[in-house]
Amino acid sequence: MGLFDKLKEGLQKTRAAVSDQVESLLKTFTPLDEDFFDDLEEALILADLGAVTAMNITEELRTRAKEKKLRDGEELKAEFHEIVCEILTRKSSEMKLTTKPSVVLVVGVNGVGKTTSIGKLANLFKSQGRKVLLAAADTFRAAAADQLAIWADRAGVELVRHGEGADPAAVIFDAINAAKARGSDVVLCDTAGRLHNKQNLMNELQKIARIIEREVPGADVETLLVLDATTGQNAVQQAKEFSRAAGGISGIVLTKLDGTAKGGIVVSIADTMEIPVKFIGVGEQMDDLMPFDAMEFAQAIF
Repeated sequence: MGLFDKLKEGLQKTRAAVSDQVESLLKTFTPLDEDFFDDLEEALILADLGAVTAMNITEELRTRAKEKKLRDGEELKAEFHEIVCEILTRKSSEMKLTTKPSVVLVVGVNGVGKTTSIGKLANLFKSQGRKVLLAAADTFRAAAADQLAIWADRAGVELVRHGEGADPAAVIFDAINAAKARGSDVVLCDTAGRLHNKQNLMNELQKIARIIEREVPGADVETLLVLDATTGQNAVQQAKEFSRAAGGISGIVLTKLDGTAKGGIVVSIADTMEIPVKFIGVGEQMDDLMPFDAMEFAQAIF
């Protein structure tokens, strides 16, 4: 199965929730029909694009329909598709990993699939010819390092870990120096999913950032926030809260898209958060975490 076919299959539930409703409405479209646009906005909200994004898309579509004198559903559908693609491509989804080593910090609350995503990212980077080293810096959760060690073994990459309760910044320090000594291309870091409060979380991540800057000054650093797509608009709220606490989020990993009809939150995140979605998870297999492609995503759900 090709990557696009896998993506299309993984987004079946989202396609049914979004595209089927939109297609049904487009059949009823007549120029300057305000009832149509009201119904479309409601349908997009129900498809988990969120109220703000639904309103933004509907208003833009209404404007273009009037300006371009669109006369049928097919013309409107093409315009709708273009608007969604424009939203999804505002920010580049490319990873910047040009230095050796580069550092990828992976953050997110417990239960969203963070450690699993790290294992899949390790496998993906390795398949791209990069030498990967994992840092088990989530030292607060019992057995987090053990879980990461299983994924390191599956992906065939190296792991640096300390004992439970160790200083996460010390793990990052050792991992970066191991990467420099071993010629690793990417240091992929697990971090705590939950600390006592946001201030602790911020302090910990700032401490890690200082270690990275000191040990590999000028290195490319990506901070990826992992979100669970099945939580719908709650994931968007989580992204806002976590961004305020952690700061400097460069991209989002959206997991479990294959198990939900709420994939419309990809559009909502891109529209309201100004943080690009960089990877999406569409299955349980090792290679089911894919780099996000806006055009392919739009094609797969429409």
